[in-house]
Amino acid sequence: MEAYLLDWANLLLRWLHVIVAIAWIGSSFYFVFLDSNLLAPTAEDLKDKGVDGAMWAVHGGGFYHPQKYMVAPKGGIDSKLHWFYWESYSTWLSGFALFAVLYLWNASAFLIDKQVLDWSPVAAGFTAVGLLAAFWFIYDAICRVFGFRPHGERIVAALLLGVVALACWLATHLFSGRAAFLIVGAMLATAMSANVFFWIIPGQRKVVAAMTSGRPYDADALAIHGKRGKQRSVHNTYFTLPVLIAMISNHYGFLTSHPQRWLVLFLLMLAGALIRQFFVQRHGWHLGRARHPWPYAALGVALLLGLVAWLRPAPAPAAAALQAQVGYAELKPVIEQRCQSCHGAAVQMKNLRLDSQALLEQHAQMVYQQVVVTKIMPLSNATQMTDAERALVARWFEGQGAAK
Repeated sequence: MEAYLLDWANLLLRWLHVIVAIAWIGSSFYFVFLDSNLLAPTAEDLKDKGVDGAMWAVHGGGFYHPQKYMVAPKGGIDSKLHWFYWESYSTWLSGFALFAVLYLWNASAFLIDKQVLDWSPVAAGFTAVGLLAAFWFIYDAICRVFGFRPHGERIVAALLLGVVALACWLATHLFSGRAAFLIVGAMLATAMSANVFFWIIPGQRKVVAAMTSGRPYDADALAIHGKRGKQRSVHNTYFTLPVLIAMISNHYGFLTSHPQRWLVLFLLMLAGALIRQFFVQRHGWHLGRARHPWPYAALGVALLLGLVAWLRPAPAPAAAALQAQVGYAELKPVIEQRCQSCHGAAVQMKNLRLDSQALLEQHAQMVYQQVVVTKIMPLSNATQMTDAERALVARWFEGQGAAK
């Protein structure tokens, strides 16, 4: 019953996490587009109101005219002021809850790969959570020290590339491949939400309070809040695609089981950042504000194609096709030793049983995909299934098809 309830918690939390993440990333993409496409107004009434930039858009059968003010709007704000922060907070909270239910609760199965590091579930869990916090503190310190120096953003970018590369290496040498990919993505996602919680929203509250108080305020003193908020918002934009590829790529065993998986993860995330830069700069290029961003897209796609070529599976030996078919009797000891601790009569993770020939044949396609193709199962290879045993499963499955 516990496994059944955890499956429901996993499903519903994953659903919630995806919904709020779409809302957060969607709003981030929209405001980057908006900022990049705002033009100085020409209409006198807009100039008189203090509008710094505006644009026209059409959607859903109507026209929209968003405007941006760098100072308090003349005449005040005559409607509700909307704050964009619950999307961020909900994404992180739902994501951490999902991480706790799936990975921390089952640390011995999901976090630990004994072939990587044989340590206790408690130590692995505390280390995983500690890495999320550690990345935020390191990132925040880099931004504070170098962010507003001459060429500061380039320095920050270079240092972050090094930190992320180190995080990829460290995580893949501490945790199972699947968990490592997720944890590195969660490090960046934690920094994104922390940016909103610690810097962007508090700074905006101070600026709004000063501008709407009706009392004189020091614009220069407030400017730092706007600069810092803009800086962290831009960083969040560049983190989005690397976070997404890290989160979804952990479902693919050919990535997470590769001997150089830390480098695979880093190159995937770097490709995501380059592709995001293409889309950001593309807005400015359309308005003549920036050079054509095609080199970023080209480099990002080249990295992905390079990974495709590098990770391609080796061709199967021709002799394998001539091997005798494998029957259930030959495969049964492997299933009993490697699979039935989680999918047997006593425990049925994902409501799946494999403790009879009929049940194994019923789920043959799923077993083949999870054990042979993606190599996700057994989870973190907790039962130490060998490559020879996976090959045995493959020959059994191919024999099933031949028999039909």
